[in-house]
Amino acid sequence: MNLPNKLTLARVILIPFFLLSIYISFPFHYAVALLIFTIASITDALDGKIARKNNLVTNFGKFLDPLADKVLVIAALAVFVDLREVNMGAVPLIIISAREFMVSGLRLLAANSGTVVAAGIWGKLKTAFTMVAIIFILVWLSVCGDFSFNLPEILTKAVDNVIIPVLIWISVALTVISGGVYLKGYWHMIDSDK
Repeated sequence: MNLPNKLTLARVILIPFFLLSIYISFPFHYAVALLIFTIASITDALDGKIARKNNLVTNFGKFLDPLADKVLVIAALAVFVDLREVNMGAVPLIIISAREFMVSGLRLLAANSGTVVAAGIWGKLKTAFTMVAIIFILVWLSVCGDFSFNLPEILTKAVDNVIIPVLIWISVALTVISGGVYLKGYWHMIDSDK
């Protein structure tokens, strides 16, 4: 297994540790979750860059890399919904999950015809922005939960009711756009008569 694939696999392995660090209360557990998620996000940036630079792109990597991203992001968003950190409920999570299922289905159809669907620019932009949004929310959880700073109420309301929802809805918009791009590009593979 080459280095990029090991990095991708490491990202998958970090997901349960991220979840445990969120849900098990111990000193600075949100900060630990932030650290784990940030490391996982860095592996996402590194694996593709190393693979392309050193001509180590494999079908395994093309398959597992986007899958690892999907599971990591959906796990984080599901946690935020569970913790009520995302005030708009499960709607963004449902939209993002639906897009991921659709793209995965398109990838399967493409694979049946011998085509591997690599992540496009919109998919990469969606993933990068969503990970930055999640990191921001984890920083906020750490500031409020781990360090218990006595922040002005106007600031906490602004972050909870404006900044976080805006970040999440931008992520949703990028998710819908990137899903539409994939659907348009691979629509010819969907045959209702088969």
